[in-house]
Amino acid sequence: MEFTEVLNPKTIRTHLNVNTKAEALEAMAEMLLEAGNVNDKELYIKDVYEREAFGETGVGNYIAIPHGKSKSVVKPGVAIATLDHEIEWESLDDTGAKIVILFAVGADDEAAMEHLKLLAMFSKRLGDDTVIKRLLEADSEAEVMNAFTESEEETEEDSEEADLDLDEIEIM
Repeated sequence: MEFTEVLNPKTIRTHLNVNTKAEALEAMAEMLLEAGNVNDKELYIKDVYEREAFGETGVGNYIAIPHGKSKSVVKPGVAIATLDHEIEWESLDDTGAKIVILFAVGADDEAAMEHLKLLAMFSKRLGDDTVIKRLLEADSEAEVMNAFTESEEETEEDSEEADLDLDEIEIM
């Protein structure tokens, strides 16, 4: 799975003007509904809140990754919102959220695998301070998408170089 498969300008908002977690989830679920990722916004939000009850989805560094497996998901996707100000969100480092990444994944076994792939993909990128800085400064959907995809290309190049162990190369 690649970022280009899940990032959709219709489900990305910069400078989303919300003051609470509930407002953020409502606005982002609406984006997913309009983009055709979910067919029942209320059920989807209910399922996200059920997951929220198990523990914080704020991963620190002003990032929240709420998610929930839902039968209302027609097509896996992700909604991303950047906020101009921090909103209260339970997190591992007691910070609120300025970047919210909401996953839409189905409730079956195949969807569970998609969910894990999405978490791994986004977690890897969000471990890079440069990506976070670019997201916080983004003024357009394209800038948000580029923060993930351009970083992905650089990481792949770095990874290829890191995989090459010169001590193990034998010239015959």
